[in-house]
Amino acid sequence: MTHPDASNQADSNDAPIGLYVHIPFCETKCPYCDFNTYAGIETLIPTYVDALCEEISRWGDLLGERDVATVFFGGGTPSYLGATDIGRVMAALSGAFAVAPDAEVTLEANPGDMTAEKASGWLDAGFNRVSMGVQSFDDDLLETLGRRHDSEGAKRSFELLREAGFENRSLDLMFGLPDQSLEQWTDSMEQALALEPDHVSLYGLQLEAGTPLEADVRLGRIERPDDDVAADMYLAAEERFGKAGFRHYEISNWAKPGMESRHNLVYWRNGPYLGVGPGAHSSLFGHRYSNVRSPRWYMRSLGSEPNEAGKLAVFAGSPPRRDELPDSVPTLLRSMADGGPVDFAEETTPQLELAETMMMGLRLDVGVSSSGFEARFGRSLRDVFAPEIDELRSEGLLEEDAAGVRLSARGRLLGNEVFSRFVAAAEGRPS
Repeated sequence: MTHPDASNQADSNDAPIGLYVHIPFCETKCPYCDFNTYAGIETLIPTYVDALCEEISRWGDLLGERDVATVFFGGGTPSYLGATDIGRVMAALSGAFAVAPDAEVTLEANPGDMTAEKASGWLDAGFNRVSMGVQSFDDDLLETLGRRHDSEGAKRSFELLREAGFENRSLDLMFGLPDQSLEQWTDSMEQALALEPDHVSLYGLQLEAGTPLEADVRLGRIERPDDDVAADMYLAAEERFGKAGFRHYEISNWAKPGMESRHNLVYWRNGPYLGVGPGAHSSLFGHRYSNVRSPRWYMRSLGSEPNEAGKLAVFAGSPPRRDELPDSVPTLLRSMADGGPVDFAEETTPQLELAETMMMGLRLDVGVSSSGFEARFGRSLRDVFAPEIDELRSEGLLEEDAAGVRLSARGRLLGNEVFSRFVAAAEGRPS
């Protein structure tokens, strides 16, 4: 297993990749969610799985059964799929890629989907990690968030994972919610710790434009969350989870020793990854790719026609924009646009690679390694970013030593401001 402090590594043709599988189905869609997910289209699941397996097979042919170090089923609600469908996708992955025997294989799960049979089935299918979206242990707040489980159900579901044999269990909580008090947040943290998770992800609520919750807040139907209270909640989490033995290894993530999310570390180290499914993103061979967002067009692009019920469903999006892809797209991968689901690609310019390496790497507690940066870009951190480093240090937002640079405690609260400085600086640097 690669140590979580390892330096960022650029893509090479034979480096192991992280593999993301997007499942766009939800029984109900939460009012705060702006992900590419859909409720009420369950009739499409068999056809969708056909298309997903076809895309996986095509990528396997193109990439030559490339080594895969991590697999992550996200969404949407992957746990909403039945055992047969999950098994088909896992079989397709095993047939198309060289998934490492010790690969981290994660499934995102909703507490409301959990049964003992499902948990055992996931383990048998090859998953060894489950990330459960609990969000809160306060039933009133769960109702505000539109969740379809209650606190006691979430606890029981999480325990079912242990009983099934999962040794790597993660849970998500949200803070900075409308009408959420610091006391409620403290209580949710204590109830989470009582379940003895191996990993926790703590996310501040983002009011995304176009979501029902954002409209409720904008129209005054729900009180706007207090940013100062949210900051106090974040600081309280740092203290409480630190005392419980968790490493705050990334801005929003805490882990017991050795239990960091290996898949997400691929993103934070700006490494190579492949995404399959509608709207999924990839970073390979010096380019960023994304698939068409509409499930309907995704299935059609892979030769799977939605059934009659699917044709009547409402889908966002449009056909793949194949004529808009840049000439720089490698010939090896262009076929995934010409008659496939890819509808966007851009070259990863040196400036973009610099910006993303800093923006993603600084999310980690170890920050950006000086030696790793120089090995990747052939220049030292100070050669490229000395003015920004000095300025941010003087403002108390950044720390520096011989190992590299990292956010200070204050910088973690103002991370977006720090990231924007490096992004703006990178855009102005010569190739």
